[in-house]
Amino acid sequence: MKALQHPWVLGARPRTLPASAVPVVIGTAVARAGGQVIWWRAVVALVVALALQVGTNYANDYSDGVKGTDVDRIGPTRLVASGLRSAAAVKRAAFVSFGVAGVCGLVLSAYAGWWLVAVGAACVAAGWFYTGGPRPYGYAGLGELFVFVFFGLVATAGTAYVQLEHLDALSVLAGAASGLFAVALLVVNNLRDIEGDALSGKRTLAVRVGAAPTRMIYSVCMFGPFVATVGMAAWRVGGLVGLVALPLAVMPVRRVLAGASGRDLIDVLGETGKAQLAFGAALAVGLWI
Repeated sequence: MKALQHPWVLGARPRTLPASAVPVVIGTAVARAGGQVIWWRAVVALVVALALQVGTNYANDYSDGVKGTDVDRIGPTRLVASGLRSAAAVKRAAFVSFGVAGVCGLVLSAYAGWWLVAVGAACVAAGWFYTGGPRPYGYAGLGELFVFVFFGLVATAGTAYVQLEHLDALSVLAGAASGLFAVALLVVNNLRDIEGDALSGKRTLAVRVGAAPTRMIYSVCMFGPFVATVGMAAWRVGGLVGLVALPLAVMPVRRVLAGASGRDLIDVLGETGKAQLAFGAALAVGLWI
């Protein structure tokens, strides 16, 4: 348990890692549905996804820390803002994580196509510029769009592609489902921090549209994957197994629509993650069989 409380572990935000693992699991199940699973490529794709997530978390910690936007926040501890680690050290950790993702990505590109290098570079850039650089897109209310694309479509369809070496409608639809859950995690996180972000000048989508519309956006993102699951049945009827996770999505949506705020949303964030994990596991099993 002490290891889990180590500053570098806390800074990596282990509770966010399922958001990057679930799309890979689903993408591998899509590959299975397409008739071919190459296990070593699936494992390397998982390493890429996890390393990108950790790198993004460290980069976000560094950028928000040096800009002072993490001084008054409700969520988990941040390394730079809390003084647990220096800004330079956290920045190096981000680059090391992105480096691991890059090396593993090059290995996959050597077998599945060198054009994937450009996709990998875009993923790293998205991770860094979420809160980094002079004009971070996370501060402009575009975080949800990028999360949907990179932690949904790219992660899921990309995992299927490196094994099948082609794209199909099933992988794109599965990617959309994964992406909506990833967006839901970000939306509830930004809803929790809406007041602090507004004061610090961080114009997230939640700050821009307000709390009430943000709660509706969260609801759509939580139920959207199940609508997509019904659509997937046109290609793989077993995908309907993913619907068994629907009850787990209902409770956090009810809490958010009832007005949960502040620290109460930390529990909602955990419930959202559990719903995402259950959905990913159930959908993967359904697609696999």
